[in-house]
Amino acid sequence: MYRSVYEIGGAAAVVALVAGSASGAASVNATVPIPASVVTSVTADGCTNHPGPFITLSGELTLGGITARLIFQNNVKGTHTHTEDVTADVVVIPAGEKIAFAKQPPEGGVGGNPFTYIQFTDGAGNAMSDEIFLGRCVQGLDTASAAFSLPADASVDVSTDSCDNSPGPFITLSGEIALSDINARVIFRNNVQGTHTHTEDVVVDVVILPAGETIRFAKQPPLGGVGGNPRISIQFLDGSANPLGDPTFLGKCVQLN
Repeated sequence: MYRSVYEIGGAAAVVALVAGSASGAASVNATVPIPASVVTSVTADGCTNHPGPFITLSGELTLGGITARLIFQNNVKGTHTHTEDVTADVVVIPAGEKIAFAKQPPEGGVGGNPFTYIQFTDGAGNAMSDEIFLGRCVQGLDTASAAFSLPADASVDVSTDSCDNSPGPFITLSGEIALSDINARVIFRNNVQGTHTHTEDVVVDVVILPAGETIRFAKQPPLGGVGGNPRISIQFLDGSANPLGDPTFLGKCVQLN
C-alpha cells in the first residue's frame, strides 16, 4: 500500500550560469532543479522492547532527466538579417535514471508500539515532503513515496571543431552533475498528533543520498549543421524538454576551438 505523495512546486530558474573564456573551450556552471521521486520500504523490529523499535529502510531515487540543448545561429536576433537557428539536444542524465539506497538501521527509542511517520528533508533539515504516516510498529509499516525538485550543480565543458565546414560544426560536451543530499526523517510518536494526550516524539535521520553524489557524462558530439562560424548558446531542459532557464551564449564557433 502506498501512502500520500507530496510534490514541491515546479522547477526554478537556472542560476549562476558562467561562460568560459573568449578563446578555447567554454565552461558552463549552473544550478538546475532535477525532478525526482523516491520510494522507500520501511520495516520495524523490536517494537515493544527498549530501546527499540529498530527500523530499516531501502528503496530507490528516480531522476527526471536533464538535457543540454545547443543552439546554433548564423546571426544575432534583433538585427535586420535573417536568423537561422539549428538546435542539437544532448542527454546528460536520462529520464528514469535510478539510484538505489541500502537498508540503514537507526534506533527508535519509543517503546509501546509507537505511531511511525516518515518525512524527506534536504541536508540542512528543510522539509522536502509532508510527514507521511506509515502505521503502527507492531501492525507493519506501509511503503512511502514522494516527489520533489532536487537541486543539482551542473558543470559542462563545450568545445568545437570544423566550424566552417558543412555539415559542421562538431560539438563535444563533457562534465558532471553533483546532486544535493536527501535524508529520510523517521518520527516515532506514542500518541496521534492533535489529541489531548501528551505526545512524545523521537526523531531519527537517515541519509538516503549523501552530499556531493556525482554523475559524470562522457563527451557526446552532436552535429551542428550551420556553417559559417555560427554563434553557439546552451540551454538546460528537463526530461520532458521544458526549459530550466534561458539560453547562455558561449561564443562564436571558432572561439571555442
